[in-house]
Amino acid sequence: MSASTTHDLDGVGVWGGGVTGGLVAGIAMGLVLHFGGDQIELLGGLAVEPELAVGAGWAIHLMISIAFGLVFAAIFSRGWIQQQVSDFSDYVIAGLAFGAIIGLFAGGVVFPIAMERAGVAALPMPFLPVPGPGPTAELVSALVFGLGHLVYGLVLGAVFATINGIAPHGVRERVPVR
Repeated sequence: MSASTTHDLDGVGVWGGGVTGGLVAGIAMGLVLHFGGDQIELLGGLAVEPELAVGAGWAIHLMISIAFGLVFAAIFSRGWIQQQVSDFSDYVIAGLAFGAIIGLFAGGVVFPIAMERAGVAALPMPFLPVPGPGPTAELVSALVFGLGHLVYGLVLGAVFATINGIAPHGVRERVPVR
């Protein structure tokens, strides 16, 4: 990561960046999961009423996305971390790493619980339009799931940095940023 200097983050930027970044990143990731294999419906399997799976899946997903956005803000607003993460690309890379970590947690803990609640023992699930049976379908589903979490992290890092006035180098050269 780059130079060891800190930058000023205020409470509004930190928490606003966490909420907004989590929401925007959650929408981006949700679109990947929804159109990449209807995996939002699987998360909706945590809901009590199965017919509400898609709507409940989106609601649950966005609430979790905002909560993880706030966790990201809490972690990356610490002074000792700011010494390591100081420019726009650093925040994007940190976001990607954060997305990968929560993807591992979600895939290892949350996903199996959701599958059990949805009454599905293995992939492909009846509502996942993944080609072919068995390992190929499981691999495609896992790749979509992993890609969704990387998209989440990338967007979260970028939105958080932008809200806190940390612009990419090309933008900083052309537009005055605080």
